[in-house]
Amino acid sequence: MKNSKFHSTQVESDPRYFVWFMTVIAVGVTVLAVVERPDLQRWDMLALIAALLTAHLILHWRLERLAETSAGTVVYILVQSGLALALSWLTGHIGLASALFMALLGEAIGLYGWSLRSLFSGMVYLILLVVVIQKFSGWISLGWLLLAILVMGTFVVVYVTLYMRQNTAREQAQQLAAELEAANRQLAQYAAEVEDLTIADERQRMARELHDTLSQGLAGIILQLEAVQAHLASGRTERAQTIISSAMQEARATLADARSVIDDLRSAGSLNLADSLRREAQRFTNASGVPCECRIQDIDPPAPISEALIRTAAEGLSNISRHAAAKQAHLILAAADQRLVLTISDDGCGFNPQVVPSGHYGLLGLRERVRMAGGQVAVESAAGQGTCLTVSFPWKAGQA
Repeated sequence: MKNSKFHSTQVESDPRYFVWFMTVIAVGVTVLAVVERPDLQRWDMLALIAALLTAHLILHWRLERLAETSAGTVVYILVQSGLALALSWLTGHIGLASALFMALLGEAIGLYGWSLRSLFSGMVYLILLVVVIQKFSGWISLGWLLLAILVMGTFVVVYVTLYMRQNTAREQAQQLAAELEAANRQLAQYAAEVEDLTIADERQRMARELHDTLSQGLAGIILQLEAVQAHLASGRTERAQTIISSAMQEARATLADARSVIDDLRSAGSLNLADSLRREAQRFTNASGVPCECRIQDIDPPAPISEALIRTAAEGLSNISRHAAAKQAHLILAAADQRLVLTISDDGCGFNPQVVPSGHYGLLGLRERVRMAGGQVAVESAAGQGTCLTVSFPWKAGQA
């Protein structure tokens, strides 16, 4: 509310220098007026002057409450005008009249700002002051006194204007501080949400890693053990022993894959992309006996893309080893047409990419990993025609 802006801000934000200033001036000039006129030093006059001055000052100090409504402000101005006029008339002191009405002028500007209300209030105060001056000094001294009042009024107006600007700046600073505090709370909330999402992403990543190693390996071992159980029940021990040997090899391979994943998680980023892809190809060849031709361009993309490419290569080569029955594999990494492309292909038995058996989540996890890094996945395959897995990311020459 504009009427109470000046004083409410003053009460909340500072020790009310302006009201203290008016109080000291009013009390000091009143004491001076009483000292200069012995006829005012009677007990009845002193009591009356003290009562009027006390009421005047109390209203000053209670202005922030009285000015909460327009009606209260009007009553305040009328009562204060009457009290100032009564004190001035009773003491006949021009200095006291000037001090009281100039203080009220400053308050009017503080209450209403630069508006018609403050102009009207100021005119009322100045008219009452002129009436007091003419009464006790006559028309001869009026001109000089008005000139002095003009100078004093200018000082009051400048002082109050600067004071209002200070209060406005203080209010803006407090509002900005409140907004910053709210923004900090919001950022803290966002940070907590990001942390939760990060934990969820890490869980999904670990789930993909476990699938890439333990899930598929253990599923194959279970199928082999079930076959062993069936052969033993039928008395075909030689066939059962052959499958047991195969299952043991599968278990060792799964253990080796699990150790590889753990090693990758512990030493992430220790090798560059090209070296990591060559390592995956060599690991594939050692485990499966299938040669893998590598054509790898030396590129250093951001860490999320590098990790997605490395894990894609591991998943794709692992699928070739387990399902493709291939004689040759190819791994190609190149940058062309503003795309970074990894291609993994084989000459194996192929499959229908649209029909993935239940429980096989490798391709799904691969798509999720690549999508999270901003890339795309394409799979081309058909029965007897091999498989080609392509992963691509946006890329510009010189990007790092």
